[in-house]
This record gives sequence, C-alpha cells and structure tokens, in this order.
Amino acid sequence: MKKQTESEIQILEISQGELNVCIIGESPLIYNRMTNKGAQELLMPKGKKTAAEKASSVKHDVLREYRDSPYVAVNDGPTRLQLPSVMFKKAMMVAALDLPGAKKAQMGRLVYVQDDRLDVYGTPQLFMAVTRSADINRTPDVRTRAIVPKWACSLTIKFARPMLNATSVANCLAAGGVTAGIGDWRVEKGSGSYGRYRLCSADDPEFISLMSEGREVQDEALQNPVPYDDQSADLLSWYKAEVNRRGFKVVA
Repeated sequence: MKKQTESEIQILEISQGELNVCIIGESPLIYNRMTNKGAQELLMPKGKKTAAEKASSVKHDVLREYRDSPYVAVNDGPTRLQLPSVMFKKAMMVAALDLPGAKKAQMGRLVYVQDDRLDVYGTPQLFMAVTRSADINRTPDVRTRAIVPKWACSLTIKFARPMLNATSVANCLAAGGVTAGIGDWRVEKGSGSYGRYRLCSADDPEFISLMSEGREVQDEALQNPVPYDDQSADLLSWYKAEVNRRGFKVVA
C-alpha cells in the first residue's frame, strides 16, 4: 500500500453578510453623553471650588446640560440626534449571554455595525431626575438629560459567514432590545427599563410616522425644551425662578 505523503488542506472560505434593520424604541431613550466640560475636567481638573466661588455660581446649568447630553450631528443630515453604532453591538453581546449557541466574545469578533454614528428620529424632551454619584457616600444629585419618548433608527450590520447567518444575527439583535437596551438606565443595568427596542419593517406605520421627526423638529425641541414629566416640570420651574432671584447668569 502506498503511503500518503501529502495531506489535503481545506481552507474555509469566509465571506461577509449584510443585514439592513429598522428599529423602533419600545421604551424612552435617555442620552448620557459625557459633555466636553466633563471631559476637560478629567483631562485637567480645576480642583475644589472655594466657598466664595460656590456662592457666586450655579452648580448646574440645566439647559446647557440638557443640550449637551445627546450625541448630535455637526454636518448636514436628516437628523440632529445621533447614537454611536457600537451601542447596538454591545446590546447584541449582552444578549448572547442568555441565548443558546451564541457567545458574547464571538459576537464581538464576528459582527460590526456600519457607520460610527446612526441617525435617530424622534422629539427630545428635558428630563430631570435624582441620581446617586459613584463616590463612597453615594451622594445624591440632580441630573438633566435629553430623553426621547418615541424614537426610531435604521442600521446596517455586517457579519462573518458561515460562522453566522442573517437569522442568528437578527435574533441576537432583537434579544438585545429586550434584555440589554441602549442609553442610560437601560435594562442591562438592572435598575431601569429604558432604551428597549424592537425590530420592524421599513413600511411599519409607526416607523414611517417617526421618520417625520427629524432635524428641524429636534432643533426646535433642543432650543425650547418641553419637560418630560411632572417632576421635571416642577424642578425646571423652580430652577428658573431661583436663578432669577439670585441673579445668576445661565444659558437662555
């Protein structure tokens, strides 16, 4: 019998699949972008304010915080509001922890969302809520952010085949909308239920309706904010009156 001296090498051909998806928010989206002021403070801290400095300035510039909280488009486009596309990839990676046959690390390696930023449709409102700081004392504070009660976006997902297929990717993305969510106080964190979403078709009536709430509507809402709930309305009203009474200068 003739001995085999050469072994055959089979090369797995890896190709790239593409999935176009439309998304509708199932619960409000809370923006939590770090402001330029916050990043600058991390880069070069100013140190603690003196008692005189605290007395002569406001701790929170509510309207500026509201307008600075969302990711926004600086160039021409259909919307002012945007989201980092990686948020949806992270939601898929979290969902993979609970899905049979899916692995978080695998999703991280084999999937990516096209474009760095995604256009988000919907009208933002001003949301004020009591939060706890990350210090050892869990110091309470009031944060002002933009919240979008009804929102929608579309994205293109690229994935490696044959390790993944369109069905498995779509299922993982859909599961991420239930078990992870995006934005602040999302389901993944356990303490909130915000940022949930569902997949839809491009001709979904709700999706089509939300597509009308683009740049012009969003710019107006950022310039002249409407409070999201009663607590936000009460706090904003008190804040404006107190700023006037104390003679502080803040953003109009």
